[in-house]
Parts: sequence; structure tokens; C-alpha cells
Amino acid sequence: MRERILITGGAGFVGSHTAEYYAKRKHEVIVLDNLMRSKIFGYDKKSVEYNWEYLEKYPNIKRIKGDVRNTKDVFRAIGRGVDIVIHAAAQPGVLFSVRQPFEDFEINALGTLNVLETLRKKSPKAVFIYCSTNKVYGENVDKIPLRKLKTRYAYKGAKGVSEKMPIDYCGHTPYGASKYTGDMYTQEYAYIYGMKTAIFRMSCIYGTRQFGFEDQGWVAWFIIAILTGNPITIYGDGKQVRDLLYVEDLVRAYDLFVKSDKKHKVYNIGGGKDNTLSLLEFLDILGKVLGKNPKVTFSNWRPFDQKVYISDITKIKRELAWKPTIGTYEGIKRIIKWVKKNKGFF
Repeated sequence: MRERILITGGAGFVGSHTAEYYAKRKHEVIVLDNLMRSKIFGYDKKSVEYNWEYLEKYPNIKRIKGDVRNTKDVFRAIGRGVDIVIHAAAQPGVLFSVRQPFEDFEINALGTLNVLETLRKKSPKAVFIYCSTNKVYGENVDKIPLRKLKTRYAYKGAKGVSEKMPIDYCGHTPYGASKYTGDMYTQEYAYIYGMKTAIFRMSCIYGTRQFGFEDQGWVAWFIIAILTGNPITIYGDGKQVRDLLYVEDLVRAYDLFVKSDKKHKVYNIGGGKDNTLSLLEFLDILGKVLGKNPKVTFSNWRPFDQKVYISDITKIKRELAWKPTIGTYEGIKRIIKWVKKNKGFF
């Protein structure tokens, strides 16, 4: 069955991979993006513009330049109606949210509500997927006891963060709060209006066509920095750990939910305990693979950094029969190859 699929933020890293996934399966894809990512991170070269142009090769992808905060733009993108919406449009930078909390709220919270409400009016039976974040758990994650090992921190007595982790009574940063708001509204539209929705609270997603910056997309940023001879600053001692998930595995999880009989779900998603790296371990791998010693300096911990975040992916494994298939080393090799091929963009 050929479906109409709207992807907001479709020129972004996750959005463009999602658009490509469905385009290759011959669906009709509409991409909505305002192309402001470079502005958010003060970048003077192409980033989302690269992905925007990359998607042009697919004749079944319609690209619309517009903003999720603008109701007319969202109505125009939905057009005669859609079957699926992947809401990947967001302001993803923590530091940006601290400096400009109002614009952060407008994009992440108001933009999400605008897409939900427009969809409810135009295509109430459509599936809505919200790309959330582990930052909705805020500082509650830091209450899990840790062990300090030689190259990393590790949870003491916990395998990861499950969906049962509380999301209130703690600090979040404006970014965490605005994404939390979109997360809650998505749940309410399922409960009140009966829409089929899923929330994917994502850990560290990485892959090709990711223009990483110090504030967001650190896996790609480290690789880009080393290959272009730029210095890397580590905030803290470098033993902080994340679970890594290659973007193609994430998109596959979206599609499994779409095809499932599940009505409304919240999933933590990442590489899980088998796909974790600390910053020190990652730099060691890159030094060996690239044959280059990165230029690294250390600075003070940032107040919003979590020492460890590892997703407990038990629920999504059980309910969607999903698991990561692209290992960390394979994923890293793919990014290295892509960055080398496109060094002119960095």
C-alpha cells in the first residue's frame, strides 16, 4: 500500500534518513523544513542544506520550505491528507535553549502542538510519531548510583534507564523542558482524541549525513574535528558514557510501530547496554582507526551533562520485536568514510 508520509524537520539528520527510508519503499513523502539548523549552531557552511539537496534525487519526495510554528505551512504540507507523520522538527541544542529559551519553546513545544492540532483537523486517523529525547528525564538520571572505572563510569545495580524513570521533580534545561512539553502533548492527543501516537525517547543517535557540533551530535563532531584538524574539548574527565544507536536502526523502529497494532506507546530507544562508549574509549578507537592523535583539552563539567545515560530497551524489544543490528564499530566506520568523502562541507 502506497502511503502519504509527512516528515517535519525532514532535512535534518534523523528526518532525512526517515524520508529516504520511505522514499526507497515507493511511498509518497512530504518533507517540511525551515533550514535553520546552521543558524542555531552559528555554522557558516551547509548542513541541513546538504540533506535538502540530497533528497532532491528522489522523485517521490516533495520538499516544502516552511516552519512547524506556522499553521499555514503545516496545512500546506499535509495537503489533502496524510497517513503518517514523523515529527522530527526540533531545536536540538541545549546551549541554544539556555541562551534563547523563548525560541526554544516556540519550536519544540508550540511547534509540536501546532502539528498535532493541524493533523487532528485534517487527518485524525494518521499515525503520529514524536522524536523525543532522554533529556526529558533531566537530573533524575543522575540519581542512579555509579561506579568509577578506569575508562568509564558504570551504573551500579541498573542495566539502563527504563520508561518508568520519573520525569519531574528535577532540573531539565529549557531544551529538556520544551521537549518534555511536546512529549506530554503527544500523549494527551492519544488519550483525549484517540490518535495513534508513539514517543521515542532517544539516546545518542548517530550516522552519516550528521553535521555534528560540540553542543549536539558528539559522535560525528569528534570524527569531523579529528579529520579536519580541529581541537576537541572534553567537559569533565571523559569517562561519561552513552549508548549509541545507528540512525537506520532508529528509523526501522519507527516503521515497526507504524505497522503494529499498538495504539499509543512510549519507548526509550538507543543502542542499549551492548553498544556503549565513554568519550575516552571513543577517542582511543578513533586514534587507532585514523592513525591520528586528536587535539584534546579538558575543561570543567557542564551543569547539564549526565555522567551516564544508557537506555533500557527491554520494552521496545519485547513489543516491536526490534533490536539494534548495526554495531558501534561498523557505524563509526560508515561515518568516517562519509566525512572523508565530504570534507569540503566542514
